[in-house]
Amino acid sequence: MPADHPRFYYDLRSPDAWLAAETIVHDLGEVPEFVPVMASRDSADLDDVARRAAALEVIAFRPPAVFPPGDTTFAMLAATYAKQIGKVVAFSLAAFRQAFAAGRDLADQDTVLLAGAAAEIHPKALIKGAALKGTAERLRVATEQAIALGVLDVPAVSRDGRLL
Repeated sequence: MPADHPRFYYDLRSPDAWLAAETIVHDLGEVPEFVPVMASRDSADLDDVARRAAALEVIAFRPPAVFPPGDTTFAMLAATYAKQIGKVVAFSLAAFRQAFAAGRDLADQDTVLLAGAAAEIHPKALIKGAALKGTAERLRVATEQAIALGVLDVPAVSRDGRLL
């Protein structure tokens, strides 16, 4: 992708990143490169997220029963694998919607597999792809690069050397 193409950094744990993902294409006027990173601080005010979701007129906010969720490493590895096969936007939106519109837990592998199915990724392929050492390495490198760029929390967008 060209250097000036926007990059959207997100962690599937973040309801703020969910709201950004739902609106970013409209706001930017183009589809940014979706870059999954392990960066969420789990500090979201869920009442505030619900108010902003209603104001933005996106899908109704229905958080998971347990927030913040448990270990979502598999979900983030699945997003990284989806990026490798060209399905990161569809997968990530589906995963966000499972978590923040359907109230499901992204620490549950079945929830992640539902998101994969919505993005037309076979469950066995998603499990195997997420388990690859190369996938874990890509997620680690993406996270390190985001931190080096100045991404301390998500969502974040970079464009033309600027971080928003």
